[in-house]
Amino acid sequence: MRLSTRGRFAITAMIDLAMREDAQPTPLVELAQRHGISLSYLEQVFAKLRQNGLVQSTRGPGGGYTLGFRGSEVTVADIVLAIEEDDVLALGNGQAGQSELAQDMTRSLWASLHSAVMAHMQTITLKSLAAEQRARGIQVPVRKTRKKGVLQKPVALQLRPMVPNSVFALGQALMAKA
Repeated sequence: MRLSTRGRFAITAMIDLAMREDAQPTPLVELAQRHGISLSYLEQVFAKLRQNGLVQSTRGPGGGYTLGFRGSEVTVADIVLAIEEDDVLALGNGQAGQSELAQDMTRSLWASLHSAVMAHMQTITLKSLAAEQRARGIQVPVRKTRKKGVLQKPVALQLRPMVPNSVFALGQALMAKA
């Protein structure tokens, strides 16, 4: 088994979401900028994560992604299985040019290694990875909340009583000064 770039990016983005304790939705644009990942690539990754219930999306202004309903229980294995293509996780995909006999000879070895790696990844929770990052002093920027629908009271303009407000008043003011 090998972990693709897509899997590494998914794990990185999920740790970032797990580190946000306020549970406000995080736009993919922010994640893409912060981690130097293509936005379109992240959209593909998060589509698969959403299909598997690992993240939830919120539409509209102030929207984005948060951890899914079982955020504290998510393991690295869950993320990898949601993201990785079936052919990457498949066992016995021998090298090109390798004989069928050679593939059969090592199939059990790769199967046992795959099982050991998956078992280890199932012991690593997203919550523990986020706590480890916080212990190292890494912090994600807090997103400022916008107040929707709250308008400020308009500032009343002070009227200047000595200023004429029409042509006739201007004429009268000029005549009074003369």
